[in-house]
Amino acid sequence: MVLASALLARADTLTLVSETVWREPGKWFGGFSGLETSADGQTADLVTDRATLVRIRLTREAGRIVAITTLRHTPITYLDGTPAKGDAADVEGLAITDDGAAYVSFEHDHRVGRLNLDTGAAGRLPDHPDFAGFPDNGGLEALAVHTDGRVFAVPESRGGRNGGYPVYVFDGREWNIGTVIPGRGPFRPVGADFGPDGLLYLLERAVTPLGFRSRIRRFDPAAENLAEVTLLTSAPGRFDNLESISLWQDADGKTRITAISDDNFFPIQRTQIVEFMLTE
Repeated sequence: MVLASALLARADTLTLVSETVWREPGKWFGGFSGLETSADGQTADLVTDRATLVRIRLTREAGRIVAITTLRHTPITYLDGTPAKGDAADVEGLAITDDGAAYVSFEHDHRVGRLNLDTGAAGRLPDHPDFAGFPDNGGLEALAVHTDGRVFAVPESRGGRNGGYPVYVFDGREWNIGTVIPGRGPFRPVGADFGPDGLLYLLERAVTPLGFRSRIRRFDPAAENLAEVTLLTSAPGRFDNLESISLWQDADGKTRITAISDDNFFPIQRTQIVEFMLTE
């Protein structure tokens, strides 16, 4: 069942163009923690924090999502086909390159792995020494792939200089800390993606007594001061627990930001897909 809102609203330099609640039967449904849309925004791959890989079709009318069709869902496994279970199954991030190479990040057993999008099998990249020291629920939440193939991972827990969030960069051989994103206020990183402009977009979350808050900041990892810009800061409860974003360009060449919420498999929460248009 899909509930679509026709609401259009301004949010700093973003325009909210679509707000949709997605519901499906089945124990597999919920807990969406990673999202990657296709280049045209018509399909998307998702991961849940109970280790399920999902592919959906997004149908739009007048630019707004009006239907969501589940194309398939499959368990995420180890390379030998054994399903990931328990703490080792807590998938938190998904990133896919232009040529289809996919990566997933995990909490508790903190790691990043190469993911086969056809079978759901995930390996393990070499670890950075810092990974072993992350709190159980404070690991690699945000994952993104640069156009040059480097993998960027940002933990939910602070560290590094000035209490910011270190950005770990995998160059195909090893991880290094590329930069540190300044921590501002109660928000913590939960999702990331590189936009068509080559800049890094970071989705952050804060928990308040009145509900979740979301923030989107943009950075240039190559700039000395990171060229930080805040694009969105939501009021408490305006959206559900938005936890992953993906950027793409529509047929008019406009940059879209698609985000999905993690309902934590709680009945009182919603799986919500929200889309913004960059208006700069």
